[in-house]
Amino acid sequence: MLWMRLGLGLYVAYYAILNKDALSGMLGAFLLYQALANVGCCGVGGCEIPSKNSSNKQIEEVEFEEIKSK
Repeated sequence: MLWMRLGLGLYVAYYAILNKDALSGMLGAFLLYQALANVGCCGVGGCEIPSKNSSNKQIEEVEFEEIKSK
């Protein structure tokens, strides 16, 4: 994703300079900032999947009842 943001940011910034378009320039600057600072919309590491921590889980004792057929 980092390389995609960098490439797209460079392309949009180049387009904005050629056409003197401020809105495209802001979008290009935003994408370049995200790529160079390694942040996304969620912040640094905000979009990663949380790891499962099995040490906090408590094991419950389960009781079974035997059912006999007649």
